[in-house]
Amino acid sequence: MTDRTARGLLNWLGERGNLFIAAVLVVVAGCLAFVKILDEVKEGQTRHFDEWLIQWLRVHEGPPWLQEIGRDFTALGGVAVMVLVTFAVAGYLLLRRLYGAMWLVLVATGGGLVLSSVLKHFIARDRPTLVEHRSVVYTSSFPSGHSMLSAVVYLTLGSLLARIMPSRVLKVYFLFLAMALTFLVGVSRVYLGVHWPTDVLAGWCGGLVWALVCWLVARELQRRGKVEKDDDQAADEPEFDVKP
Repeated sequence: MTDRTARGLLNWLGERGNLFIAAVLVVVAGCLAFVKILDEVKEGQTRHFDEWLIQWLRVHEGPPWLQEIGRDFTALGGVAVMVLVTFAVAGYLLLRRLYGAMWLVLVATGGGLVLSSVLKHFIARDRPTLVEHRSVVYTSSFPSGHSMLSAVVYLTLGSLLARIMPSRVLKVYFLFLAMALTFLVGVSRVYLGVHWPTDVLAGWCGGLVWALVCWLVARELQRRGKVEKDDDQAADEPEFDVKP
């Protein structure tokens, strides 16, 4: 890389602010973490941890009402719920005439579903058989589809909605709610005995990466006026004119 190219890259990153650079670094770290988990799973290095945690949770699964709560939480990461949530948010954006944001939500969540399905198909890890499954499963195990889809959908929607909300309190609320839902869905998959813990960790990594990539795309499109810009600019982001 020449000095001129390096300076151009630094200037390009600098114009987009520290938050942009931090997000790029998290994307890179998330990709590396996913690859690392996959590599250790294939080599059998996570077997002891996976088996210990899934058996421990079954021994301490608690009363029947807690098991029902686990099934309720896991349903929040199912395809049917994800589709309903996505179209509900898209309808809200349509009613507000935020057409660019609406299409971005649909493309981002649809792309996340495709990515999750492709990864599960090619990696094809077997499901746990140490304990009885408390939920019906019909695909391979790695990465956890529920965990990845919930991260993709909830974090993507949370970040995109936070970008168009005028209040910082609302921004924090949407992001916190997205992370809480993602966490609960992932934990429920191990609790119900249908996924290894490393399946869930990999699903979270993959979903986080996709959600951040979508956020970076949304941020860049907002700078260009292709997607509606929120009213509350970040401190490190310069003002730009937005086409009506």
